[in-house]
Amino acid sequence: MADSPFVIDVTQENYPQLMEASFKVPVLLDFWASWCQPCHILMPILGRLAEEYQGKFLLGKLNTEEQQEIAAQFGIRSIPTVKLFRDGQVVDEFMGALPERAVREFLDRHVARESDVQVATARERLLAGDAESAIALLIEARQADPDNPRVTVALARAQAATGDIDAAEATLDSLPANERDKPEVTTLRNHLFFEGQVAGAPAATDLETRLTAHPGDHQALFHLALRKVIDQDYELAMELLLRLMQEDRNFKEDAGRRTLLKVFELLGDDPRVSRYRRRMASLLH
Repeated sequence: MADSPFVIDVTQENYPQLMEASFKVPVLLDFWASWCQPCHILMPILGRLAEEYQGKFLLGKLNTEEQQEIAAQFGIRSIPTVKLFRDGQVVDEFMGALPERAVREFLDRHVARESDVQVATARERLLAGDAESAIALLIEARQADPDNPRVTVALARAQAATGDIDAAEATLDSLPANERDKPEVTTLRNHLFFEGQVAGAPAATDLETRLTAHPGDHQALFHLALRKVIDQDYELAMELLLRLMQEDRNFKEDAGRRTLLKVFELLGDDPRVSRYRRRMASLLH
């Protein structure tokens, strides 16, 4: 297993390349330690499956004693913890030494299927601005392979890209119960929340002009924070929401705090969350 092309001992140096690989195949990252007995039970199972699946996923082994910085980035508290990455993001995870059958079931939800080719094609069409064609292709893929949750999530993303938030929400609601709380789905739902909140609001440049002229315009401040979340300028969004909390806790029933919590949920394991949580807590005392 040590010489396997499908199993990588993760270090600070090769971690970025492993995340880059997750844009092509799923990456399973196993957080372990030498003193952890369940880790030594799980690791051979993961290694055997990596060989059996022959590149349909990559296995990364991360020693939490040696790679403390990466482990801290993900807030690892219990081991073994196994996180599955696609496109550089955590989309699923489990903790503990699951039996091989359960690990296999976990993997089979994520390794490539024929419908995944249609998902990839739909993503390309969406990036090219052809959302209508992307949605049609994903509906076709969903009918052919209704058990592939990645098709359903991709369809919701495409619907959201057209501004049809209600359709995207309904599509996510159609997922099986055990798929609805997956990190990828939670992240998308949070994006839909922000898209819905900002619908009809002025553009960011107009909001910035309003705030310059009227710094106490809390409606403009709130909408600008939402715009910054959608633009993925998360730090500025959180700064604006903290400012709203500081200036007016009564605005829309403490919308600054409630929305900030939504941003934390959206960012998940991002190390910036703990910093802004502390700053939020200081305003609550």
